[in-house]
Amino acid sequence: MCAPFVLEDVRQELSRRGFIAAVAACGAGVAAPAAAQQKQVRMPKGFRDVVDLTHPFSAKLPVYPAYKPIQVRERFNVARDGFAANEVTFDEHTGTHVDAPSHFVAGGVSGDRIPAAQLIAPLAVIAIADRAAKNADTLVTVDDLLVWEKRHGRLPSGALVAMDAGWDARANSSDRFLNRDAKGVLHSPGFSEQAAHFLVDQRDIAGVGVDTLSLDGGAAQKFVAHLTILGAGKYGVELMANLSRIPPAGATVFIGAMKHEGATGGPARIIAVI
Repeated sequence: MCAPFVLEDVRQELSRRGFIAAVAACGAGVAAPAAAQQKQVRMPKGFRDVVDLTHPFSAKLPVYPAYKPIQVRERFNVARDGFAANEVTFDEHTGTHVDAPSHFVAGGVSGDRIPAAQLIAPLAVIAIADRAAKNADTLVTVDDLLVWEKRHGRLPSGALVAMDAGWDARANSSDRFLNRDAKGVLHSPGFSEQAAHFLVDQRDIAGVGVDTLSLDGGAAQKFVAHLTILGAGKYGVELMANLSRIPPAGATVFIGAMKHEGATGGPARIIAVI
C-alpha cells in the first residue's frame, strides 16, 4: 500500500525526469482521475509509438490443452467492501507468458533468475502470416532468418526474435486458435529445429517469441525448438499479440515477466517501443 506522500514524491520525481505518466492505484481508495487516465502520454525522446504485445488475461483466452483455463473471480468490490480485489487462478504457462529454461531443462535457469538486462531487447520480427494463412503447419526456417538479415542486417546481439504468423487474430476463438484436426492434433506455426539451432549456435539472441501457444509447431511430435532454445539458456515468449504493428527491425521490447520463486515461466506484460 502506498501512502499519499509516497505517490506525491513519485509524481515529482517523474516530472523532474521529463516524463508524463499516470500513477497506478496503489491502495484502498487511491485512483488516478479519469482525465489523467485518458490524457495522451508524451513519448520519451527518440520513440514515436508504444505497442502492447500482450493479450488481455481472460478466461476467454485459448490455453494449451495441458492447462486449465484462467479463472478470475471477484473477491471484493467497492460498493460492498470499500475496495476491489479479484482472485486469479492460472497455470504458469497461460496468457501471454515467458518460458524460462527450467520449463524444459532440469537445473535450468528459473524465471526469477533471468537477468533483468536480458528482458529489455532489440525486437526482430519474422513475418510469415501470408504463408501461415495457407499452411498452418509452416515453420520459421533458416532461410527466413537469412532473408531478414539480407534486408535489415545481422540480427542484433541480445535480440528477441519473434514470429508473426498472424495467429493473434484467432485469439477470440479457442477452436480456431488451437486448430485441431479430426484426430485432435493441433496445427499452428512455430520455429523449425534448424532455425532454433541457427539462432542459438550462430547468433547471439536473448530469446524467441511466437504469437501461437508454442515455440514448436502445433503438430510437432517432439518439442525440438523448446529443447534447443531453452536448452541454450535462452527464454521463450508465447501467445504474443500485435506483432503485425511492429516493423521488422528497429523496435525495442520490454518483458515484464513474473518473478515468483522457482518460476518455470509466467504471464508477462510485453511492451514494444518504436
